[in-house]
Amino acid sequence: MGTVILGEDLSIEKFIEIAVFHSKVEFSQEYRERIRKSREIIEACVEKEAAVYGTTTGFGALVSQFISKEEAELLQKNIILTHSVSVGNPLKEEEVRAVILMVLQSLGKGVSGVRLEVLERYREFLNKNLIPYVPGEGSVGYLCAEAHIGAVLIGEGRAWYQGELMAAEEALKAAGMEPLTLSYKEGLALINGTTSPTALAALAVYRLAQAAETADVVAAMSLEGLKGQMRAYDSHVTKCRPQKELEETAENLKALLAGSEVVKKWAGSHLQDPLSLRCIPQLHGAAKRILKDAWEVVSCEINACGDNPVVYGSPENPEVYSNGNPDASYVGMEMDAACIAAVNLAKMSERRNARFLDQNLSGLPSFLVKNPGLNSGLMIPQYAQAGLLNTMRMLAVPATADSVSTSAGQEDYVSMGYNACKKAAETADKLEYILAVEALSAYQAQFFIDENLKRGKGTSAVYEGMKKKIPAMEKDMYIYPWIQWIKEWIHEGEMLDTAWKAADKKA
Repeated sequence: MGTVILGEDLSIEKFIEIAVFHSKVEFSQEYRERIRKSREIIEACVEKEAAVYGTTTGFGALVSQFISKEEAELLQKNIILTHSVSVGNPLKEEEVRAVILMVLQSLGKGVSGVRLEVLERYREFLNKNLIPYVPGEGSVGYLCAEAHIGAVLIGEGRAWYQGELMAAEEALKAAGMEPLTLSYKEGLALINGTTSPTALAALAVYRLAQAAETADVVAAMSLEGLKGQMRAYDSHVTKCRPQKELEETAENLKALLAGSEVVKKWAGSHLQDPLSLRCIPQLHGAAKRILKDAWEVVSCEINACGDNPVVYGSPENPEVYSNGNPDASYVGMEMDAACIAAVNLAKMSERRNARFLDQNLSGLPSFLVKNPGLNSGLMIPQYAQAGLLNTMRMLAVPATADSVSTSAGQEDYVSMGYNACKKAAETADKLEYILAVEALSAYQAQFFIDENLKRGKGTSAVYEGMKKKIPAMEKDMYIYPWIQWIKEWIHEGEMLDTAWKAADKKA
């Protein structure tokens, strides 16, 4: 666990280091200076009683209501209290950490007018791993989830500290902090923008991109076990459709299966494979293209500010711009598309797995177990795949196609980007499980294939890794732990690393 300094652009990988792996956070001097300058501008606006949305005016449909200097601080507390209304099960620890980090990224651009001490407190939340309790349902794109985090800052709500859920004030005290009184614009800035959808999108796209690359590894295992024909991936074929991701996927398969005597034995045994084997580069490549676009958009958004309003100029000549940057359409639409890409990877994985289980298609014992009938073997994990796939198809319905007018028509359109990003994280989880089930079948199939034949450079390393944890299924056994272990192996990126290290290729 290292330290990441905020101030310059942050990569998705660095974002994950902080949100998931708990790297410490520090601020650069440039970061601090940007905050100081923008704060001076907002304070000058309040002194002059200039009209600044959410600072000297009300919120939403109450934008026309002027707020006096004397009431400006109370306004910021009120917005936190009244906007903390998301409900349901809480966000996961890494999701809350990601939202806090996104607030630091957004407000750290230095156009929001908050005090440095507010951001220092959020930095302490990350470094001390104080996790606000954030119900995860009921956001149209911003505000509600962020407000629950802000509530803990001012001593309201609940938070986890050192594994215990407690009242916010108690958690703050245990972590060596006190509730903070918010000043001009700070309540609005803490909850505004696209911080929660962008945070969830960063987590999701990282996992989905990793799962898509891991899908190549699992597909190579199935190709080897199902007598796949490598001619479909020849450069003569891929050059006919010079899509970069298609060609890369074909090369991945060839690298993972390099040296496989199993593949060599069955070369030319039949004219062509079914589509779930023959079209791996085409479908995987298309999914990776969608995820690459999503990665590019999220990489931009984690280094952007979605606040409204933003301040420029100087205390003497302040420039305040009301704007539409809190709209989460960019990340929302990308995550909707990412869910569609993921379900396509999953549907092909399920079909490859189903071929293993049917002796008429695989030439292997029914359900990959000796003495089928008495033993069910791997029959039912495919049922789990089917159920997961059904849920993924529901999650693939675009959230951003919907809109419900809010705030008495002032926010007459909303992006629904939060829900798109939230379901992308759930989609990633289910894709990992579906790939895990296919990998389990591919692994079990190896016990019915001539052990004297060498396996591919990449696939053999994966089989050996699995053999250390998973026994051969000689008869029916408790399967769940092995599915869970493979899923976690995929989730942690270790299956991918194992395969590529053996294949002498960087993951």
